[in-house]
Amino acid sequence: MGDYIKIVKNGLWANNQALVALLGLCPLLAVTNNIVNAIGLGLATTFVLVASNVTVSIFRNHISKEVRIPIFVLLIASFVTIVELLMQSYFYDLYLILGIFVPLIVTNCAILGRAEAYASKNTWDKSALDGLMMGIGFSLVLILLGGMRELIGSGTLFDQSSLILGSFGDTLSITVFENYQGTLLAILPPGAFIGLGLIVALKNLLDLKAAKTSESIPLDGSIKTIALNNS
Repeated sequence: MGDYIKIVKNGLWANNQALVALLGLCPLLAVTNNIVNAIGLGLATTFVLVASNVTVSIFRNHISKEVRIPIFVLLIASFVTIVELLMQSYFYDLYLILGIFVPLIVTNCAILGRAEAYASKNTWDKSALDGLMMGIGFSLVLILLGGMRELIGSGTLFDQSSLILGSFGDTLSITVFENYQGTLLAILPPGAFIGLGLIVALKNLLDLKAAKTSESIPLDGSIKTIALNNS
């Protein structure tokens, strides 16, 4: 059970591919100008991560080491094609907005990296959980960055939710700032770099604080005290 908990922690926080390895930055910075785009790309990436991890894990003993990378890329490209066709069929407007960044999921180093570093060495169930947690962790960064940029740039949240949820999505759109003129910098690529930098800095700060806290607490759980002798 400890292995599964570790996988969850690694995917969501400790080894978050967007914040620690800084992988997949091209689509992360390009399409996160609002939450809906971030959710769409996050779901697509998560599906590909889980599917490719499971497939690689199942066939890991039947794939020659000499050709494993091309085969991994081929498998990833196959699942990306499935996602692309599904988006064209059911979420065409969102697909047009995400554009080239849907097929570019193939080149996301986080997906290939998990296939090579984890799925090719572990069982399918652990690989599936690893892909799911890594995908959720990546998606959360996308959504957080998209929310920041949309709020500062347009003064709204969940705008254009109808692209994913149809007519029901229109009820989810929130206008936070009335008569807001917007901040163009937040929507443009420089705003994405600034926002991601702030998120990475916050994670590092929290990790540093947690490390200092753990160092100050003894392994037996007792509280350290300092005795001052006046003699």
